[in-house]
Amino acid sequence: MNVTANNVHVETIGAGPNLVLIHGWGMSGAVWQPLVKKLNKSFTLHIVDLPGMGFSRPIEPFHLHAVAEKVAETLPADADIVGWSLGGQVAMRITLDYPDLVRRLVLVGSTPCFVNKSFDQSNTEYKTTWDLGIDPDVFSNFADSVNEDYHRTMTQFLTLQCMGASDARSTVKLLRNKFSERPTPSSQALFRALNILLETDLRAEVEHLRKPTLLIHGDRDTLAPVQAAHWMMQNLPTGFLRVMAGASHAPFLSHQEHFIDAVVQFLEPPTQ
Repeated sequence: MNVTANNVHVETIGAGPNLVLIHGWGMSGAVWQPLVKKLNKSFTLHIVDLPGMGFSRPIEPFHLHAVAEKVAETLPADADIVGWSLGGQVAMRITLDYPDLVRRLVLVGSTPCFVNKSFDQSNTEYKTTWDLGIDPDVFSNFADSVNEDYHRTMTQFLTLQCMGASDARSTVKLLRNKFSERPTPSSQALFRALNILLETDLRAEVEHLRKPTLLIHGDRDTLAPVQAAHWMMQNLPTGFLRVMAGASHAPFLSHQEHFIDAVVQFLEPPTQ
């Protein structure tokens, strides 16, 4: 069943406990398609297209709180949420702002802060440096490129996500195929979503994520270094970490079987 409510498109399929899937920057819910047949045997999947991407319309204003609010309005109560990359930050924001909606979290290739930050006396939220991200210039370059040559920029971004992975070529191909299955986001929507990645810093709030949280991370992730997952693990109230050897930023595609096993094991622990 496909429903668009409050400009957010959600595809619902399967039977069982509610499991929400939130994709990353520039993509759409189509990116989860290779996992649907196996996951929908155990869960009722709610596959979200973030505002301005896939079949979802852009929203105003467009920032992390607003995106989280729009997505939260479409969610069933007491759901488990899987968020990948930007989708992980949206999932964290939903959990912080609407804790009653969330049962457990799975964060894939995500981080509280994607970009490196220098010590800033004016930053009253978090006055420490952060070197477990990537250079902010990388995001600035993507922002400039989106306006110049959208398709080339997306190809570069998809390649960057898979860089270093043991089967990078096939994973890039899969990402490109899934990317092309739904309407092309506007450059404005991509730019604004990129700005969320550039500006978001949830480090000071991670300790308030009081839901059991599984971190799934590739050890070759170049967009969100695995050290960021280790930092999260140390600061989450209830965190579990699964590092996937040979995986980069999209372990759910490059290591599908391991990924599904990790998610099912975490969300459906065997009864004693």
